[in-house]
Amino acid sequence: MKKILVIGSNGQLGLELLTALREKFGSKNVISSDISDPSHADTYFEKLDARDAISLTSIVEKHEINHVYHLAAILSANGELNPISSWEVNMKTLLNVLELGRKGVIERIFWPSSIAVFGRDTPKDHTDQNALTNPSTVYGISKLAGEKWCQYYFEKFGVDVRSIRYPGLISHKVQPGGGTTDYAIDIFSKAISGIPYNCFLNADASLPMMYIDDAVRGTLMLMEASSQNLSIRTSYNLNATSFSPAELTAEIKKYISGLQVQYKPDYRQLIAETWPRSIDDQPARSDWGWKEAYTLSQITAEMISALSMKK
Repeated sequence: MKKILVIGSNGQLGLELLTALREKFGSKNVISSDISDPSHADTYFEKLDARDAISLTSIVEKHEINHVYHLAAILSANGELNPISSWEVNMKTLLNVLELGRKGVIERIFWPSSIAVFGRDTPKDHTDQNALTNPSTVYGISKLAGEKWCQYYFEKFGVDVRSIRYPGLISHKVQPGGGTTDYAIDIFSKAISGIPYNCFLNADASLPMMYIDDAVRGTLMLMEASSQNLSIRTSYNLNATSFSPAELTAEIKKYISGLQVQYKPDYRQLIAETWPRSIDDQPARSDWGWKEAYTLSQITAEMISALSMKK
């Protein structure tokens, strides 16, 4: 029986992954946790600051956890506002979880990395699994360091830790969390409300993006794959689609013709310029059968439908 702990369950990926895991394994077998209380009542929630190794261990032992999805992190844009605190959150929490794996307390760990591990010297198009990693943000630096720690704990101690380098994620259930690709969520709310949108990226700033349903499905596929099939023990590239703010605006205008967008790039544009425009994810496709389901047009239709129902 899998007993699962989701750390950072209030976040964009955490909320959606928690729902999918509970549907698959039953609510009582999937414990949610976060540093703040959830927005809705949750019988199986534990308040947790994962920087506290004693509290983390106590919760794991209390619920007999054997799988951990460790999602807590300070994202790219917010990370630049408080680098030292971001490093502590992103690194200390990961090491606390990895130590539980080393001690044999838990059997399998999922930890998310990001395309932020790449940098301005990385080839921008069809960036492959082993492309140069030279991040320029504290978020990217922490993710690259985390990848190396995951590989180290696997090779040195046999800890079964698995990871995905996510592109920008798009969802409608949670407000943007301080990432460089957050425009691709916020623009939908503005469009449906009839409010002009000021985009913090250039019109042509194309970046890899993914609908949240694909991200969740890919995560579960990786976690259920046979260990012997996994050739990557840092973090797998994962691709779905790439688009720019102008291309997304054009798709939204097919539904909401009156959308007005002004481009006022800020420091997040400088971050975006260090990231790939598109991703090559062949190892994920060959090792565990990954294939995306959502195109830009499908993402747009899903987002507008879901947000219109909430209005």
